[in-house]
Amino acid sequence: MTAGQVAALVAAGAFALLVVLLAVPLIKLGRTLDEATIAIRKAHERSEPLLDNANTTIDHVNTQLSRVDGMTANARAVTANVSTLTALFTATMGGPLVKIAAFSYGLNKALRRRRKAAVDDETGRRGRRRRGRR
Repeated sequence: MTAGQVAALVAAGAFALLVVLLAVPLIKLGRTLDEATIAIRKAHERSEPLLDNANTTIDHVNTQLSRVDGMTANARAVTANVSTLTALFTATMGGPLVKIAAFSYGLNKALRRRRKAAVDDETGRRGRRRRGRR
């Protein structure tokens, strides 16, 4: 055997050792990829019922929202009617009610002044009588 053949034999052995050493991680990587594929497949199979349930839930929510829209429209109509009724009441009864309130306030104030004047007169008379007795 020549030196070239020995070198080739050593290189072939090193290459074989390299292939064996790299084969182990490649086999493990292949198993990992197989497991990942299985996990993805299972997740896909389980996600389909979840998506169906989500679609059903969304359909129910849309139905409820349409009902709420109807209620909101009715509430808006009621609010408009109350506003119109309030404006009508204010226009028809507001003026006379304000006049009645002002009249009653003025009458009340006049009666208080009159009572106070009567009390002051009575108090003044009593004071004069007392001074006259002294």
